[in-house]
Amino acid sequence: MPNIVLVGFMGTGKTSVGRRISKQLKMPLIDTDSVIEQDSGMVISDIFARHDESYFRDLETAAVCKVSGLDNHVIATGGGIVLRKSNLNTLKQNGIVFCLTASPETIWRRVRRSTHRPLIQTSQSLDEIRRMLANRAPYYARADYDIQTSGLSVYQVANRIIEIFQHADHPR
Repeated sequence: MPNIVLVGFMGTGKTSVGRRISKQLKMPLIDTDSVIEQDSGMVISDIFARHDESYFRDLETAAVCKVSGLDNHVIATGGGIVLRKSNLNTLKQNGIVFCLTASPETIWRRVRRSTHRPLIQTSQSLDEIRRMLANRAPYYARADYDIQTSGLSVYQVANRIIEIFQHADHPR
């Protein structure tokens, strides 16, 4: 069975929805940010503090290569994983990619008090979220499916993804 891959902007529910799907389908969950932290020995915020974003993206690509070879997993990714076309291409080789989306206002409500999101620590404004969403929109559009999460529970989003996944063709 292919993987269920969750991409999308921070605060769209990738980790929470991934946990729910994992539990319902009894598929292991793996988070690329956790893989990066484990492999580098540093938390994400420290990687950004000690190195630049490009260094982090290199670690992210290595994590994608590692997890994309798995079968029958739920893979939750970091919000910027789609910024490198190769990452999404690699994840699609053995997975169905679902992009979780939410309105800027919903994202703002979900992340405004977060202390572990390095790209919004300096500017946690709604305008910054809108700007980043606009810049990333073409990258997120490359996912196989787009799932709006605003106004939906984790359970509702997970069920929608499971329904699509169970009815999708799984070429092998």
